[in-house]
Amino acid sequence: MGFKISPASPAGKWLGFVTAVWVQSISGNNYTFSNYSDALKSLMGLTQLQLNSLSVAKDVGKAFGILAGLASDHLSTPVILLIGSIEGFIGYGVQWLVVSGRIQPLPYWAMCIFLCMGGNSTTWMNTAILVTCIRNFRKNRGPVSGILKGYVGLSTAIFTDLCSALFAADPAKFLLMLAIVPFIVCLSAIFFLREIPPSSTAEEESDETKYFGVINVLAVVIALYLLAFDLSGTHGPLFSQIFVAILLVLLASPLSIPIYLEVKNFIRSDGKLLDVEENQTAPLLEGENKAETASYEEERRSPVLGEEHTVLEALKTLDFWILFVSFLGGVGTGLAVMNNMGQMGLALGYADVSMFVSLTSIFGFFGRILSGSISEYFIKRAGTPRPIWNAASQILMALGYILMAMALPGSLYIGSIIVGICYGVRLAVTVPTASELFGLKYYGLIYNILILNLPLGSFLFSGLLAGFLYDAQATHTAGGGNTCIGAHCYRLVFVVMSIVCIVGFGLDVLLSVRTKSVYSKIYGNRKLKKSLVSGGH
Repeated sequence: MGFKISPASPAGKWLGFVTAVWVQSISGNNYTFSNYSDALKSLMGLTQLQLNSLSVAKDVGKAFGILAGLASDHLSTPVILLIGSIEGFIGYGVQWLVVSGRIQPLPYWAMCIFLCMGGNSTTWMNTAILVTCIRNFRKNRGPVSGILKGYVGLSTAIFTDLCSALFAADPAKFLLMLAIVPFIVCLSAIFFLREIPPSSTAEEESDETKYFGVINVLAVVIALYLLAFDLSGTHGPLFSQIFVAILLVLLASPLSIPIYLEVKNFIRSDGKLLDVEENQTAPLLEGENKAETASYEEERRSPVLGEEHTVLEALKTLDFWILFVSFLGGVGTGLAVMNNMGQMGLALGYADVSMFVSLTSIFGFFGRILSGSISEYFIKRAGTPRPIWNAASQILMALGYILMAMALPGSLYIGSIIVGICYGVRLAVTVPTASELFGLKYYGLIYNILILNLPLGSFLFSGLLAGFLYDAQATHTAGGGNTCIGAHCYRLVFVVMSIVCIVGFGLDVLLSVRTKSVYSKIYGNRKLKKSLVSGGH
């Protein structure tokens, strides 16, 4: 008898999570604009404001994530993933046709549409992955968010380093990777990722924490491996091919968890009881899930923080808008740096900016994965409100912008690292915070309303602020574009963004105070559950 993994079995559950990790590791293509933005700028003869408006168009695609949020309540995870993968294939495929010279440059408005499609494709992928996995592992929301968002952060470095190793950073081939690779990888999750009931015992919860720890370690190894490649200078063809082969093995390494669980279950059942156990377990868990869903609908009084909210009920709370506005400052200014990294590097005399793109990505990963696990640890340990970590990131980010405004030697390196870390913290902490304050029943739509901050922040800080202030300092070139060289090009941009982060710090502190009772209740419930379990045994 061979192995037959059911999605409801422990091995099936973790196999689904591993495929979710793979999808996230290639769904950060929206952050890679700096790798091919200069090719678009020269090919289309754009000013910096026009180029930044293109970057805003890709981020506006996030605004249509509302559609993915609505669909998450009506369509299955595989269908949502399929929609995202097809849309991304079309959006980035057309950009590849233009940059590779296979077709003439399209009108500006048409390029905006295809960049918007590419940006929107990730909202379908991320919604399917995050909503499904947080519901499947709801007792470990921080680690789930940190790991999944961490791999999104790493994906920029993964794509950048793969393209650098295989194609010498050719922007056309880079866009071809962005079109094809996510489509192929999503197929794995389409087959294996399903929404299934969460853990129901303390033992299962403990096992989840242990396996998340393993995946965290593997992810850190991948991040350090990418960082070593970036810092080791230029490489020959053979070295680059070996690097790619090892990277693919490392990305496949989380498969060891579902394989281990399936072998363990096969040995324990002696290969005979597997189907019986699965058939008995699935209806039981399904019944638990239905009971839990029914409990959501028992009362329709106005909920308090920490209970299930409808979307309208969440939007009526002051706490939602504090979270929304503070999130806007953190991700909006971070996006401005990532979208303009190519021009920031050129302004300071760096011919190749791929290093800064990779640094932002890799340290964004560390910010995401560490903040997810650390914030979860302190909730379980002392009921510390999760938003307090957002407050800390805002102050650090403000200091990073001040350093970049000073334009000291090496400040762009340090600034890229700081912005990456803090941007990562914002994403990894805000995702579980929203689920803890407003519940999981309508989480897909609530999450995508929060993600509206990405296009809004990109428009305000990248399109308007950075675009106008850069063009005010730039000189026109013969091709119809413009350029600016020197520390003055972005100095005022960094100063304004540091002030925005200081305001965001105040909002996050206020939210931490207002939600202290919610996290105290979570801490108390978990402590009571542990005492009952230990007392029962």
